Amino acid sequence: MKNKEVKENKYGIQYKKVGDYYMPNLVLEKEEKIVLNKYGRMRLKFLKENKKAEYMIMFTKGTLNKHLKEIQETAQTRIGIIIEQLKKQNHLTEEMKNTDQLYWVSMMNNFKNTAEEIILKELIYV
Repeated sequence: MKNKEVKENKYGIQYKKVGDYYMPNLVLEKEEKIVLNKYGRMRLKFLKENKKAEYMIMFTKGTLNKHLKEIQETAQTRIGIIIEQLKKQNHLTEEMKNTDQLYWVSMMNNFKNTAEEIILKELIYV
């Protein structure tokens, strides 16, 4: 089986002749590689399992990695903002870290968990 000739149709798709058949020469564009954090991986898993059409569209258009990177950056910044707001609302100061460490740590863990729940509902599982 030899590639003898290449034809292009009116839509810009190239076809190679392999034996007696013309096979489409389809190639996906290269995407930049990114390192996914917790939120990027969670969003990717959600898209694969629950939004298959959306996942395939983004994958074939080459926008999946950009979307995941945007989601994880937004999630990180929003978590920081929400934690700061909760600290202000509950009057948690840095002085408390030195005076009452157990209370401060438990409140910070509570704030982090609350912020993550908000992010999961608003950004990841949508």
